[in-house]
Amino acid sequence: MKHKLLALLLGTSVILGACGGAEEPADEADSTEGTTTASGDAEEIYQQNCIGCHGRNLEGASGPNLTEVGGKYDQAAIESIILNGQGNMPKGLLNEADAEVVASWLAEKK
Repeated sequence: MKHKLLALLLGTSVILGACGGAEEPADEADSTEGTTTASGDAEEIYQQNCIGCHGRNLEGASGPNLTEVGGKYDQAAIESIILNGQGNMPKGLLNEADAEVVASWLAEKK
């Protein structure tokens, strides 16, 4: 019985820990003035949200390579893809402010 309870507690902790981290930076954005982004700089946002699919250095993994994405899409198109999803990428992974910052950064990658 103790082992089942411990396994349930551990499993629940892991699941809740994995689900909770993404919302905190958005709260910081509301309280800070004069910053260029809602939750940090573009590379920080990318590292927190995008490396799982696009790789640590934009090289691609399960998602496409982004090292030269600015040569293919302009900022508005990249922002639209981030917000609305495309292919296997789901929509809504970033809020609008973060999507704008990341899209601007990625548009420079040519």
